[in-house]
Amino acid sequence: MNRSNIFRRALLGGVGALAAPLVADAQSKGPEGWPNGRSVSLVIPFTPGGGTDVVARILQEGFGETFGGNFVMEHKPGATTTVGARYVARARPDGGTLLVGSNSALSQAPFAYRNLGYDPLTDFTHISLLFASAYLLVAHPRWTSFAEVIEAAKRQPGKLSYATWGVGSTAHMLMLELCERSGIEMLHVPFGGPAPALTEILAGRIDMMFTTFAPARGHVLERRLSALGAPHEQRLAAVPRVPTMGELGLPEFLVSAWWCLAGPAGLPPPLADALEQAVHAAIARTQAQRLAEEFGLLPLPLGPQAMRARITRDLALNEGLMRKAGITPE
Repeated sequence: MNRSNIFRRALLGGVGALAAPLVADAQSKGPEGWPNGRSVSLVIPFTPGGGTDVVARILQEGFGETFGGNFVMEHKPGATTTVGARYVARARPDGGTLLVGSNSALSQAPFAYRNLGYDPLTDFTHISLLFASAYLLVAHPRWTSFAEVIEAAKRQPGKLSYATWGVGSTAHMLMLELCERSGIEMLHVPFGGPAPALTEILAGRIDMMFTTFAPARGHVLERRLSALGAPHEQRLAAVPRVPTMGELGLPEFLVSAWWCLAGPAGLPPPLADALEQAVHAAIARTQAQRLAEEFGLLPLPLGPQAMRARITRDLALNEGLMRKAGITPE
């Protein structure tokens, strides 16, 4: 079995093996020898088995080739991804701790938590956007169409349930918009990440959720989950039979979700610059491009300027969405 197949099996099975360190044989080749033979934590603020694992693995392999050294995927889920983000914001700015973050922590959580513990613009060194995330609305196989779900939800308000990975997360905001635009009411059940939520849907205890494509991919392709719709302008190439939300009667129903790489504020500029260049190299690798296509990772502009601009734009957008949804900071 080649390395790619091992990785895919580990991801789709939710196995913790992906968190194992990747050790390069080469000597440290970063600024002033960084990482100088020590482990560097790539902090993932989700439970294992989600799309962030794919993104982190691309960085892990690419950084190992560029810098040498030992890069470890470290999962720190909780509180709509803010536990992991706070951990990195408070870490020493020496390059030993980096965040494989997302819009959940940096542009949505500020409106869901009163005492966030960090500022998304000032408490991090912004290195680069990485990928945008493909999403699907998936459901237990007893639901075979979007129309069937809407009809049942209207018939029995509040009985159908949906999962998310926290209040104010992308999954939550998408479902709130779906309920509002469809005139339905459903029960919200939050989890620590997509993988445990999907487990409950597979078991039939939860009806549905919006999820990133990667953790649902195998279940959808093997028909263990029904894929009801995609919140994108065009159908996803990996699952071309799944209609867009626009095709289902909800025009302009689009997701804005992305991943990024950041460090604590004050990361030495030579290291931040080297990491940015290493991101370019990691994403350009043939294996990375193959995984991106397979797991529904969409390209984004790279670099710190594009990342800061995206955070600033989304903060302004999400403030209005949260207010409209009636979500107040906890």
